[in-house]
Amino acid sequence: MKSLGSFRRTFAPWNDAQAKPFIAIENVTKKFGDFAAVNDLSLNIYNREFFALLGASGCGKSTLLRMLAGFEEPTSGRILIDGQDMRGIPPYKRPVNMMFQSYALFPHMTVEGNIAFGLKQEGMAKADIEARVAEMLKLVKLEQFAKRKPHQLSGGQRQRVALARCVAKRPKVLLLDEPLGALDKKLREETQFELMDLQMKLGLTFVVVTHDQEEAMTMADRIAVMDKGKVMQVATPAEVYEAPNSKFVADFIGNVNMFEGTAASVAGGKIDIAVAPESLTIRTDSASKSFTAGQPVGFAIRPEKIRVSRKPPADPSVNSAQGELYDIAYFGDMTVFHVKLESGRIIKAASLNAVRTVEDPLGYDDTVWVNFDTDAGIVLTA
Repeated sequence: MKSLGSFRRTFAPWNDAQAKPFIAIENVTKKFGDFAAVNDLSLNIYNREFFALLGASGCGKSTLLRMLAGFEEPTSGRILIDGQDMRGIPPYKRPVNMMFQSYALFPHMTVEGNIAFGLKQEGMAKADIEARVAEMLKLVKLEQFAKRKPHQLSGGQRQRVALARCVAKRPKVLLLDEPLGALDKKLREETQFELMDLQMKLGLTFVVVTHDQEEAMTMADRIAVMDKGKVMQVATPAEVYEAPNSKFVADFIGNVNMFEGTAASVAGGKIDIAVAPESLTIRTDSASKSFTAGQPVGFAIRPEKIRVSRKPPADPSVNSAQGELYDIAYFGDMTVFHVKLESGRIIKAASLNAVRTVEDPLGYDDTVWVNFDTDAGIVLTA
């Protein structure tokens, strides 16, 4: 039997042309008056996938989740779950359950009472309810808190009660609306891994809505980055971060340095990009498509791909620039540098603090060089 980690490493049904999506969202539009919250959106989500809808407030991600749950109906298009068209099917008859950001626990009920509520509504036998509740309490590690009421629990414990209540009915799909938003940073980070492990143990399809990039990158098998009711890119966390398909996605995910320039020369898979007003030449061999000389292009590079040094690189004519160390931020595991070039542009660079002490550390107002490799960034046009 494969371990959960082994399964997660090999799980990629979206790469199988024969795989059928478990959730198919086909040309869905949702309008409120003249405003299209979701605009002709199509998306496939696969069985047992942990899928994240990521975007800023107002991008349409929560509206899409509510349509999956049945709280809203599409203005046009259709949603299929396990091959069944969901149009006209009310929330309580759908093979889904939804966990809200507020958790919505019943304050007058105990932990076990909250978990049992949905099962009682379905008319399950008392003995079966008791067995299922015990199973859920063990799953979320709350056996010793079964008789407590929500106000006697911590935020993380309440979150786990809400999760247990949602999965007790054994839905095919669990929808989570900002599930960790009420937790503090440390607890949120711990709970991310708990959710991942729980999803694998249950074998359910999870669809989570979040505006937290780190949350989506940590938990999801794939991420749909949304903007203005449309999906801008669907890919694994690594692909979204390292190979964004547009300037919007590159700028939205993580920190990035974005340069605008012109393809000065294109030869043998390498592109030289002339960037003004810095008089900077960027040479890259990581372009994923063809470009022509004179074509306007963008170049995106992450801060951790940029080196900062007092000494000039071997070839300072490409992928390097001199500037003044303007700001330094120490985060423990890494240090972030802001280098101001002569043009006034600020370059962000990040360095991993791999050793406890550094000889001759960089300081404010030092004159430094920034430089990077030819495969460190990505060329973008959209």
